[in-house]
Formats: sequence, C-alpha cells, structure tokens
Amino acid sequence: MSSSNLNNILRAIIVDDELHGRENLKNIFEKYFTEVEVLGLADSVTGAKRLVMQYSPDVVFLDINMPVLDGFDFLDEFENRNFMVVFVSAHSEYGINAVKAGAVDYLLKPVSIKELKQTIKKLLQIQNKKIKEAPFFEKDKLVIPAVHGFNVIIIDDIIRLEAAGSYTSVFLASGKNILVSRTLKDFEDAIPKEKFFRIHKSHIISLKYLKEFSNIDGGFVIMADGSKVEISRRKTPEFILKIKSAINAV
Repeated sequence: MSSSNLNNILRAIIVDDELHGRENLKNIFEKYFTEVEVLGLADSVTGAKRLVMQYSPDVVFLDINMPVLDGFDFLDEFENRNFMVVFVSAHSEYGINAVKAGAVDYLLKPVSIKELKQTIKKLLQIQNKKIKEAPFFEKDKLVIPAVHGFNVIIIDDIIRLEAAGSYTSVFLASGKNILVSRTLKDFEDAIPKEKFFRIHKSHIISLKYLKEFSNIDGGFVIMADGSKVEISRRKTPEFILKIKSAINAV
C-alpha cells in the first residue's frame, strides 16, 4: 500500500469527570495539534461508551479516577478494543496497571505540551503501521500482509470469520481454518459489504454460504460447513432486510 494511504489525522474523544480537565485538553489540541480531531467529550464511563459506539474513534484520552466507574472499568466494557488508549491522570501510581491495560501512553496532569507531542507522534506511528498492515481487497481476492510477504485468500472461498481476541479465524470452504493476526474490524473494513454481513460482534458470515436462519434461543444461522453461529438481537432486523434485498435482486 502506498504512503498516500497513510493517515495523519487522529480522531479522538476525551473522557474526564472534571469539566476543566476535558476543556483544557480539548483547547490544547485545538491550539497546538491540528492532527487531532476531537469528536466529543464525556464525563463518565457511560457517556464515553456511548461516544465510542457513535464515532469509533482512533484514540481515547482517558482519566482514571472517576466516580462510580473508573477508567479501567471503561476498558473492561470492550472485549475487542478497536481504539488506542492514552491515560491522562493526576496520579502517577497507576502506571503499571496502565501498561497491563494496553495503554499507548500515560500522561500526568497538568499535561506537558512537549510530552503530548511525543505521544501524538507515537499514536500516528501505530495507526499508520496498522493501516499498512491491514488486509485489503483486490478484485476477487483478500490480500493479508504477513511478516515475510503476504497471503492471498479468494473472497468466494471464505465461509465465515470469527474474532479471537486481537486475531481473526478465517474459515474456508476447503475446510481449512487460518488464524490471522488482524482484528475482525480490519476484515470488516476490507471485505465487500454486498457479500458479507457482521451478525455479531465476534462473527462475520458470507451470505453465499448461508444455509439456514432460526430465531430460536435468541437467533442463529447455519452455514454450509455445518457451523452454527449466533446472531445478536440488535443485528437481526438488519440481517433479515439484507437477505430479503439479496433475494429480490436475483
């Protein structure tokens, strides 16, 4: 992928229960960092989760000490996290826990412009590395960059994809199962939307290999390889419309 595909903008949300903390960081970004686009501000874990679901940000600047639920509780809300995290705290004693939580950086209040500049640089490097290494669609093939080159998968051979933490299992019509070190979101962004549907936070299926749908026990589908895949209640109405649309188009 060419350097023109790289992204020099970080889409961010700021989470801090103190109004001054939220506004101060937002003002710093607006004054000194044009590469950061602040999508929204939240004063609680509930509000922050709502913003993440709404905007799918690249990074969350997250306070730790908040009433009721703290910053670590917020991260526990996401089984498969698709955003980077920078902790912004007045307390230095949470550093080890921040590392364990997979934070990119840990900034102490009051935030230093010099330190924040290094953090932004690090975030952009991580984001652009992810973009370069993400799967991409090329005609009828899915090209997956690998350590020593790339793998090529024929799109029409994919029955389904299943999240496995930060990895994805790709199930093929041949019966082969490939474990790829890319998130399910990476695949969702790459594959043709008319051929696949994300029926659950952990599952994407190929409509070509769909054999049966049932609303029993919360809802599930049966695929051509005999696999039974759960469908989330939230996705069911959209899924039914998608199938009806595909049938009418034939």
